[in-house]
Amino acid sequence: MTAQTRAIAPKLRRVDPSSTERSVISAHDLTDPKRRIAVTVIGIVLLIVLVAASVGPLFWLFKAATSTTTESLSEPLSLWPSGFHVENFVVAFEQIQFGKYLLNTLWVCIGCWFFSLIVATTAGYALAILRPRYAKIMEGAVLATLFIPGVVSLVSLYLTVVQVPIIGGSLINTFWAVWLPAAASAFNIILVQRFFASLPHEIFEAAEVDGAGPVRIFVSIVLPLSKPVIGVVSLISIIAAYKDFLWPLLVLPSAQLQPLSVALPRLESSTDLAVFLAALFASVVVPVSFFLIFQKQFLSAAGSSGALKG
Repeated sequence: MTAQTRAIAPKLRRVDPSSTERSVISAHDLTDPKRRIAVTVIGIVLLIVLVAASVGPLFWLFKAATSTTTESLSEPLSLWPSGFHVENFVVAFEQIQFGKYLLNTLWVCIGCWFFSLIVATTAGYALAILRPRYAKIMEGAVLATLFIPGVVSLVSLYLTVVQVPIIGGSLINTFWAVWLPAAASAFNIILVQRFFASLPHEIFEAAEVDGAGPVRIFVSIVLPLSKPVIGVVSLISIIAAYKDFLWPLLVLPSAQLQPLSVALPRLESSTDLAVFLAALFASVVVPVSFFLIFQKQFLSAAGSSGALKG
């Protein structure tokens, strides 16, 4: 072994030849100190840019919500308020009745979450495990609805809510007009159906041998094994209900029933800018806090669901 080979050998030993990771820069390239420093610097810069792009708007909104209207208009790009005007939040709750609209939003989210779970789990159970003769046809019909833009079916859906077929009557100015259409989510049904199909069918066959019926299998076996996908569907349903604007605007014309997504744009022209921005910040903090509190459950649920589907 030559002296040059002996000098290179220690560097080569630090590279794991059994590593299956592949990237633009290999592990051998990172043995060079200059390249390693360059990659580290680029990673730090990208991380700072991403943090600024995601947290920056929220920080500016907090700054504007705790400033006066004059300060926000005269110095919109200042990084720190001259004084913390917490009274803006108090006025937002009293003047524009933020608490009432927040309660309406919570009712909308809870109802959409509950009915979405019922429809998604029962439909997914029927298509993936019960497997009736027409399961393929129903699955194809559900998949076909994913290719229909929501705007196309908006008029027909609105007419259905105005005059409910068979039952009669109107659901306008009731939370049912928001809950029921949100429950019929083809994406959630297909997501749950794919998850249920990945469960071991031997468990269901053993339960049937023991005399368990379809309802008992669904309640005692399928649902306890489906916590990951239930968490994913819950997150999707709650976020979609919280940020939805157009449909609640159409079916909830009464100001007493409107959620935050509809009420705040309506009150913008008649509300002081500082108070309005305080209400906006409070409406953003609610879902962010909800996610931060339950982020472990959400992320583990999403990861487990993806692993089982793969």
